[in-house]
Amino acid sequence: MIGIEHYLAVAAALFVIGIFGIFLNRKNVIVILMSVELMLLAVNINLVAFSAHLGDLVGQVFTMFVLTVAAAEAAIGLAILVCFFRNRGTIAVEDVNVMKG
Repeated sequence: MIGIEHYLAVAAALFVIGIFGIFLNRKNVIVILMSVELMLLAVNINLVAFSAHLGDLVGQVFTMFVLTVAAAEAAIGLAILVCFFRNRGTIAVEDVNVMKG
């Protein structure tokens, strides 16, 4: 039987993969955005697992809000990257400091 420990282990593995994706890959902005999404999904797995374990729907409702915010963050982040690529011709992380005012 699958217990809450299994869900927490999967969520911890996803969160660690997301952290490694951010810290080990500092050149590609798209990989950094995907790593942030992995971390948010790990948090959502924890929320749903604890919600099901406790028999309460609050965690699952909160997960829907987190997924909505994550989708908006991904859409806005990709739109900013497309505009930046059209202006600069690259999306390298080193060139993002040009956006300072």
